[in-house]
Amino acid sequence: MRHAGMILRRAHPSKTEPARSARRRGRPMFWLRFLALRAVLVMLGSVAIYGVVNPPLTWTMVGAARQHPLTPREWTRLADIAPVMRRSVVAAEDANFCSHWGFDMVEIRKVVASGSSRGASTITQQTAKNAFLWQTRSWPRKAAETILTPQIEALWSKARILEVYLNLAEFGPGIFGIHAAARDHFGTTPDRLTPVQAARLAAVLPNPRQRSPSGPSARSRAILDGAETIARDGRAACF
Repeated sequence: MRHAGMILRRAHPSKTEPARSARRRGRPMFWLRFLALRAVLVMLGSVAIYGVVNPPLTWTMVGAARQHPLTPREWTRLADIAPVMRRSVVAAEDANFCSHWGFDMVEIRKVVASGSSRGASTITQQTAKNAFLWQTRSWPRKAAETILTPQIEALWSKARILEVYLNLAEFGPGIFGIHAAARDHFGTTPDRLTPVQAARLAAVLPNPRQRSPSGPSARSRAILDGAETIARDGRAACF
């Protein structure tokens, strides 16, 4: 009888087998969630650090250095950048900068409704890309940018976002930051930029390796008007 009982127990699979199988199937998801959480925490730590520490070098600069020598750059505090320069980049790149939380849903809906291929990237999104990521378009980069953007808005002030943006933006081949741009293009310093100079610098931002601020353009004239409008209607209050 004892022998028969042993045979019966062997004939029937253990009830724990389905549980073990489920655990094995769940392991990939566990590690995927674990790695995703770690990545988010690393991003959050990096954002917190750059909230008080000025980024020394970026992946964009490293990539640009392979094609053009980088001009000497110097970090400039937002208080030392002409207010008209601040308003000009906001007018050019993100007119609703003070009112959104990182994503301009109004502009996004307009782009979707029109079926346009143009982007609706905010200054905060561009800062996330310029400070932490690379320029080549890809889904992983866009996903990382989407995670970083609200973190930046939560941990940085609008003034800090604009300061980092202006110090990391490319204003010409190998020319990064407003200090290098003011010096190399106009022989001046960021605090002495005129409205016309500021508008011309802001006009090159969508394509700094192809556009030049040396002469007027329809875009620079529109930015000049936009900067004045932002000053009048109070949209520069946050910076």
